[in-house]
Amino acid sequence: MEFMTSLLADEKVVLVSHSFGGFAISKAMESFPENISVAVFVNALMPGPTLNATTSVTGVLSQLDNHVTYDNGPTNPPTTFILGFGAGHYVLRPLYAYSVEDVNKEILLSSKRYGSVRRVFIVAAEDKLLKKEFQQRMIEKNPPDEVKEIPGSDHMVMMS
Repeated sequence: MEFMTSLLADEKVVLVSHSFGGFAISKAMESFPENISVAVFVNALMPGPTLNATTSVTGVLSQLDNHVTYDNGPTNPPTTFILGFGAGHYVLRPLYAYSVEDVNKEILLSSKRYGSVRRVFIVAAEDKLLKKEFQQRMIEKNPPDEVKEIPGSDHMVMMS
């Protein structure tokens, strides 16, 4: 957001996101639509005016073999989670778990601002984290301007 703030009024950028980075560029689209020529979601979470951020992330987290920690005690909300991909494969670094209320307050998207930015969604056909069916549901609920598919690619598209 600091970078986006530094742009001159007539400067435009292309924003590219991957995975959970879809939240960051969605917020940038809402805050700085006049400075973005296109936003590219590379098998990224793609919330929108009719698909809130927590619905997006809940759909992903419910499919996975995740490990959740409760550093503030078992009766309080989770503090971190470690993404599990099944068959004993995990992301090693724990991720901070934001509350549903915080996420919905922070990423509030409108048709007027967010919706004015051209969007492209790249489908990773063999993604085990954001399964193709889940990517298709996001596309149906929040249609981008263009959809491309990379056959045979997994979650780390840039390495497939």
